[in-house]
Amino acid sequence: MKAKIIITPKKAVLDPQGKTVQVALDHMGYKGVGAVHVGKYMEIELTGGDKEGWRKQIDDACHKILSNPVIEDYKFEIVD
Repeated sequence: MKAKIIITPKKAVLDPQGKTVQVALDHMGYKGVGAVHVGKYMEIELTGGDKEGWRKQIDDACHKILSNPVIEDYKFEIVD
């Protein structure tokens, strides 16, 4: 199994990287691009155990170490 995790800044948090990308895209001629949010993507290989057990562990890891829950949101999926 594999956990696919996406971590992004919360909507209310200033995202200077996202703003830089947005401005760069506009200067390169990509018109109509709205807000850009730069985040992180992770894949974690999971061995043994069951999907529900891994779901609880990955959620705990995301909340405690992989993201900063004060300024970031996360979502994940466990795939076979």
